[in-house]
Amino acid sequence: MSTPTHPVVIVTGGSRGIGRSIVERLGHDGFAVLFTHSASDEDAAQVEKDCRARGHHVWGVRLDVTEDDAPQRLFDLAETHGVVTALVNNAGVTGTLGPFTGLGDDELRRVVDVNLTAPIRLCREAVGRWTREPSAGRRDIVNISSRAARTGSPNEYVAYAATKAAIDILTKGLAQEFGPAGIHVNAVSPGLTDTTIHARAGEPGRAQRIASSAPLRRPGAPAEIAAAVSWLLSPEASYVTGAVLDVTGGL
Repeated sequence: MSTPTHPVVIVTGGSRGIGRSIVERLGHDGFAVLFTHSASDEDAAQVEKDCRARGHHVWGVRLDVTEDDAPQRLFDLAETHGVVTALVNNAGVTGTLGPFTGLGDDELRRVVDVNLTAPIRLCREAVGRWTREPSAGRRDIVNISSRAARTGSPNEYVAYAATKAAIDILTKGLAQEFGPAGIHVNAVSPGLTDTTIHARAGEPGRAQRIASSAPLRRPGAPAEIAAAVSWLLSPEASYVTGAVLDVTGGL
């Protein structure tokens, strides 16, 4: 299935949770979407099936975004489906919930590699290709950050929070450097969101446990985060770059 007439968006970590909702929403918006996943073949196949049943152009690829050649391979593959107009850096890992002193080196490396190094390298690949096509029109990068970038998440996942703070600064720096080339770079900062990321971190009920801390008294839904991404990629956000958009229920 090839759709050269549809602008293509790359979404990393798109097989579940916030990533899946982003893929579904952008497919609905008329984009062709290539999403990555690292291990969940069954989940990825279900996303493809559900999206294609709605007439959306969506493909999944199993890819570890930390691999040395991942950026080049991912963009090369995406370009076989059409013109790549946007990158959404969503893939992320928290590490195991717990005190900072319990964080091992292997887990630390994985958190930094997935949450920070990989997005930097993917952004570099994107802007490198797009700046070689100065007349190609608007291009977008949306990085998925976290409210943890502001709170530090003590006793839970401080290293994860640190990588998300770095993502916020990366967003602002790239927006300033590449705005003249027509490249918009923004971030969406979710608050507490009801996804499986909490179970993978070791506490399945975390979202409901601390939901009362938000002024809206509930966790966010993945579709609410996806709506923010959708807006940032829309014509309505044509004068927005360097922004970190909070979707936090008031926190």
